[in-house]
Amino acid sequence: MFTGIITGVGRIAAVHDLGSSLDHGKRLTIEAPGGYLDDVALGDSIALNGACMTVTTLVPEQHRFTIDISAESLDKTAGLARPGPVNLEKALRASDRLGGHIVSGHVDGVGRVTRFEQVGESWHLAVLAPTSLAKYLAYKGSITVNGVSLTVNRVQDGPQGCEISINLIPHTVENTALGALHVDAPVNLEIDLIARYVERMLGPELSVTRKETA
Repeated sequence: MFTGIITGVGRIAAVHDLGSSLDHGKRLTIEAPGGYLDDVALGDSIALNGACMTVTTLVPEQHRFTIDISAESLDKTAGLARPGPVNLEKALRASDRLGGHIVSGHVDGVGRVTRFEQVGESWHLAVLAPTSLAKYLAYKGSITVNGVSLTVNRVQDGPQGCEISINLIPHTVENTALGALHVDAPVNLEIDLIARYVERMLGPELSVTRKETA
């Protein structure tokens, strides 16, 4: 589990194919900030741009680690197939503060940036989310964009999808990789975890099969 509060900005330094076919995934080498890996062990979970990944090798003296990402995960996420900056968050510990919201690290869909510009001291970010996610997006609700916990300020449904507007304070732009976004850039989206269960509970009545006992 995660909170959507980014703890470091890293960089995908190298991408290596794990096989020759489209069914094979890739191995990513990530450069982390100095000291970031001091409390990280093999097998730990680290979210990269909001996607939960497992640390497979560590080179602390070079501030580097690797993760293996499957072809399926590559198909369902954005920004993890080529070198570039990535938001990093270590898995939540039981004693940590929940500064953002409950995040699972499972990407629900890929959105597209439709607007990213400075307005006053802040930045206006607009993202077109897939229509399939529209019912989970609400005014003042939570959304994770490339792993960052954010608050939705506006929701507009349209034929191409659901456009959400978000206000980014300077601290967020300066301390995450969101500052590198541009119009048409793809972004990983994760809906609020609670919304999943609300839909399930309010959906059609479940068909329960009961096993008869003698």
